[in-house]
Amino acid sequence: MNIEETIAHYKEDFDLFPTANDKIEYIFDLGKKHSTLADEEKNDATFVKGCASNAWLVGECKEGKLLLRGEGSSEMAKGMLMLLLDIFGNRSPQEILAFDPKGLQEMGIIELLSPVRQQSLEAFLTMVYTYAQNCKEQ
Repeated sequence: MNIEETIAHYKEDFDLFPTANDKIEYIFDLGKKHSTLADEEKNDATFVKGCASNAWLVGECKEGKLLLRGEGSSEMAKGMLMLLLDIFGNRSPQEILAFDPKGLQEMGIIELLSPVRQQSLEAFLTMVYTYAQNCKEQ
């Protein structure tokens, strides 16, 4: 699946839920599959600056793909990280850089996020695109 197909898949899932609270609960459920990073991976370089709660994002290039791993401290951060890692992880830098992040709005959840959480999403995306650009240049 490409990025757009992955987003369409999540949109179908979110469309099943009748209320905003149900959709938020689904994001929390995604966070239950959350992984953690080793302590040495949690540093200033991987810290998502501008995120509402503490979150870290590690990106590494491997065989032409950008591999992403992250950790968040709140239920919302964990859930959103899992969602975004699924969308952007294990992709070529070219695919990521060609994707307009406004396409995330098609999922129908961005409007559920508070302005602070929307800023957190933007901070995460900035890091993803920076990692992708660095990966492309290698």
